[in-house]
Formats: sequence, structure tokens, C-alpha cells
Amino acid sequence: MKRIALGLQYNGTDWQGYQVQPHGQTVQDQLERAIEQFARVRIGTTCAGRTDAGVHALGQVVHFDTDVHRETHAWVRGINAFLPDSIGVRWVKPLHEVVAFGEAEFRQEDDFHARFAARSRTYHYLLYNNHVRAPLLAGRAGFYHRPLDVARMQDAVRPLLGEHDFSAFRAAGCQARTPVKTMHAIDIERHGDMILFTLRASAFLHHMVRNLVGSLVYIGQGREDAAWLGELLASRDRRRAAPTFMPDGLYLADIEYDAKWGLPQETAGNLANLLPAF
Repeated sequence: MKRIALGLQYNGTDWQGYQVQPHGQTVQDQLERAIEQFARVRIGTTCAGRTDAGVHALGQVVHFDTDVHRETHAWVRGINAFLPDSIGVRWVKPLHEVVAFGEAEFRQEDDFHARFAARSRTYHYLLYNNHVRAPLLAGRAGFYHRPLDVARMQDAVRPLLGEHDFSAFRAAGCQARTPVKTMHAIDIERHGDMILFTLRASAFLHHMVRNLVGSLVYIGQGREDAAWLGELLASRDRRRAAPTFMPDGLYLADIEYDAKWGLPQETAGNLANLLPAF
């Protein structure tokens, strides 16, 4: 039995999130259906991080276990042949032999696991900041019509760096075992009418990025001062923060793993490289 990792990109606009649902209209439903059609056997998959409805991925990582043998290029082309245009396998990497299934058998040092072996995760949020919305960006970028001060937002994020309890930016239905996460970096850049937020952390809580962006927009428009974000963090009170921002501009950009696994590192994972396409 071989463990296989694959890199997945998708436009989440037409899908009801990543995780399997009874209605079948999710990215995981489509991926597992395509794998089954190609491999002629039902194969379950595990992803690095589940995304919500309308959220996109540049660098989702998935693993599955199988005794079906195919050449690497055949896995890529074969699965893609059965996927809709908005979902695509970018690469496949055969890894190691496995004996047992399930999370209980995961060995930190010896086994690759798309979720548990991840060292960090990076998200982009792309925001179109113009007084008039752009129809061609619908579903691909968030939108805010009032001018935003990027420098104010950059000043505001400093208290968030490091290990903190991020309960103030956690969705009510979040199932994470702990709200304590380590924020490695937050970058905010303006590219014309586009503002690109890039956040890298050990892991993220449900709606954490969208809740942070919503609060940063309050600061950028002058509704709150830069110190407010640190006060929210310290309060651990979700009710004090801004509403959850729209999902349209959120991209799971990159998952970091130990170099020993030899997973491909695609430049497409950096949304700044794709900005000219928007």
C-alpha cells in the first residue's frame, strides 16, 4: 500500500466548500469521484486544510493510500480527465509504504500526512478597492468601495505576530481543539486598485483570515485606529470584531512541509505573480 500526495488547485466559486457533503457539490466530492473513475476503485482522501464555500486554492495538498499502481504522469492526467475545469491536479508525488489506515496510526517522524505533517499554512486575500465594483472580478476578489489606508493596516497587524489566542477572530462553529496559533507573518501590499493580504501561520481557525480582513478594513477606512486590532486580540471576544468578510478573495496559497518529502514548490502559490491576470 503506497501513500501518494497530490497538489490541487481550484476555483471555489461554484463549490460548497472542500469537505464531502451529502449533496455532492464540494471539491472533495469531485476529486474522489475523479480518482474512482480513473483508478476503478473507491479511494478516500485527506487534505491539508478544509476551505469554505466560495474559497479558492492555489496550493491545496491531499494524500491518499492505494495499492493501485500508475505512473506519476498518469495519475495527473488521468484524474484531471474526470475533473471539472475549475478543479485541477497540478502534481502527484508517490511517497512511502503504509500498513495501517487512519489518523491514529500516523507517526510524526516516519509518515507523511497532508494535515498533521504541515509546518505552516499561507493564505492570500485579494481585495479590489475601488468606488465601483468590477464584474470580471466577481467571485475572484473581495470588494470594498471606500478608500483604504494600507499603511494604517500594516501598523495594526504587529501585535498579531507570534503565538496568541485568536478567539476574537474565531467562528462560533470552529472545531479546532485550541484557539492558540502562531502567526509567522502578515504582509499587506497595494497593487493599483488591488490590495493583497498574505498571512502565514502554524494553522488557522475557522473564518480567521476573513475575520481579520474585515477588522483591518475597519481600520483602513478610519473607522477604528491601528491599536484596535491588538485590543481585539487581547479581548478574545469575537463579538467586538468586525463582521466576517466575503469569501470571494480568499485563497489557500501554500502548505509548508519538511523538505525531506520532496514535494514540488510551485511559483503559482504566490498570488502576487498572478495579479496581472486579474
